[in-house]
Parts: sequence; structure tokens; C-alpha cells
Amino acid sequence: MRVLVTGAAGFIGMHVAERMRREGADVVGVDSLDPYYDVDLKRARARRLEQAGIRCATLDLADAGAVAALFGDGRYTHVVHLAAQPGVRYSVVNPGAYIRNNVDAFGTVLEGCRRSAVAHLVYASSSSVYGANHKLPFSEDQDVDHPVSLYAATKKANELMAHSYSHLYRLPTTGLRFFTVYGPWGRPDMAPMIFTRAILDGEPIQVFNQGRMRRDFTYIDDIVEGVARVVSSPPSSTEAASAPYAIYNIGNHTAVELETFIAELERLLHKRAIRAYAPLQPGDVTETFASIDRIAAATGFAPRTTLAEGLARFVAWYREYYAAGAARGA
Repeated sequence: MRVLVTGAAGFIGMHVAERMRREGADVVGVDSLDPYYDVDLKRARARRLEQAGIRCATLDLADAGAVAALFGDGRYTHVVHLAAQPGVRYSVVNPGAYIRNNVDAFGTVLEGCRRSAVAHLVYASSSSVYGANHKLPFSEDQDVDHPVSLYAATKKANELMAHSYSHLYRLPTTGLRFFTVYGPWGRPDMAPMIFTRAILDGEPIQVFNQGRMRRDFTYIDDIVEGVARVVSSPPSSTEAASAPYAIYNIGNHTAVELETFIAELERLLHKRAIRAYAPLQPGDVTETFASIDRIAAATGFAPRTTLAEGLARFVAWYREYYAAGAARGA
């Protein structure tokens, strides 16, 4: 198995690349090192991959010529496409970045997979495609035609593009709708990092929708376990499905109150948070909750990490990583 992991210097990408390598795959990573968030953190992840024997090249996936050369030289059997412009709220103020990095770039990856006869393309979708759906838990059978952010719209577009390639070119594709991933090496623009930094610094945390929010927080190791199982289980055409195409939710199957999440962080950090309550932000939804019956039936996937366990590991990593960074800066 020769695996290309895009977004390999990203949060999920780094962990997936390491897992594929441990399982004996020949892994190549690419990342644009986009400055949307701390590039130093991305470079640190890339160094960690290099120490594991994984080369991580810098590449803009929206550059069709560069991607064609990447696939032409690569002889990849599998592709795990995790590169994207993340962030629901940022898509409100910079929509162009999402069209380029989530739609145009996905098109070049699909073309590379088609021309190279890749055995299976696994790509990141998002729970945000469910938009303002109120029926919980979210199921893959629900209508997802009414996204409430451009980020969600680009992820829905990815699913449609993948289906067309699966149907027309028999390219096996699987989209994974991730639900609020957290853990060590996480993204600085997400709540665990934002809240932890603010609590330790004695600064207020913004609690949107007056705290009346619930999220299906999913620990990174559980996400990676699901991805690894899916990579080795490509979909096939059946009487029920005319194309080798699949979509799976991948979450913890537990909706946690935001205030519960904050309270657990306070306990681990031994410090109270200063809460600044705010209205619901444009593009946000009040609740996410994944049905994982479909991925469980197909691969045997089952999340195993409780919020308390996962946040404890995250906080331990946070203290170690940023203490080491402070020491280096000194």
C-alpha cells in the first residue's frame, strides 16, 4: 500500500499519516502550510512525520500542474485527502479561500486519482453539511441540501463531485463527515485550544449562543481508527448503489453540553474560566450528534475515548508543547 496523505501537516493529517506508516504503508505527505493558523505548529507536525520516516512536501493542491506531476511520479494505491480550508466562521469573511482550497483543489485530486487508477480515495467531509437539521442524531440518510455556511457548502460539493467520479470513472470514494475532532496537536482555531489558552492566561472565553450548544466531541485516536478501517474497506457497486461510493458519519455518538466541556477543562487546568456570553454566530449550529450505525456496520468502528480521558491527554500535550516552545524562545 502506497498512501498519499494531503494536509499531512494538519491536525488529523499528521495522526493519520503516522497510523498508516505504523501499519506498514509507504506514506507520502503534502501540505501547503497555509498561514490560516500558526505555521510553526504545522512545521512541528511535519518534523514529527519526518522523524517517523514520512516525507512531507509543500504543495498547493489548487495548482493543477503540480498535482498532475505529484500523481504522475507517485504510483499511489490509496489517497487520504484531508487538506482543506477549515473554519465555519472564517468562511463568512473570506469565501474565496474555500472555493479555491476546498473545491478547486478537490477537483485536481479527483483527476489525479482517476488518471492514476487509485484503488480508493478517502476524503474529509464534515458534520457541518447537516446545516440546521433538527432531527437527532444526524443520519447519512437525512437531507443535506441546505447548508448554513459556505464551508458546509464546499464539503457538500466535495461529496457530489466524488459521486460523479465514482459513477463515471468507477473510482472508489468514501467521504467521512467528521464531528468536532479534538486532541493533542489540535488546531489553534478550535475551542479546546482557544479555551485552554484563555483560561490559563486569565482571559475571557467567548461562549456563543449563551452557552446553549452541544457538540459531538470526538477524540483524535478514535477518528484515526475509523479512517484506517475505511481506507482498507473501499465501497463497491451493488444493486442498491450504482457507483463505488460511500458516505459515513464518524463521531463519538454523544452530544455534550458546551458548559460540561468547559467545566471539564476547568477541572483539568485547576482554574476557573471567565465566561463572556455571546449570541449564536452566523454559520454556527446549536447541536451536533452523529449516528454511527453505518460506519459501524461497514467496518466495526466504535469510539472508545471518553471526554474526560481525551481532554486529559490534550491538556497534558498542551502543557508540554507550549512549555517547550517557551523554553526554546527563552
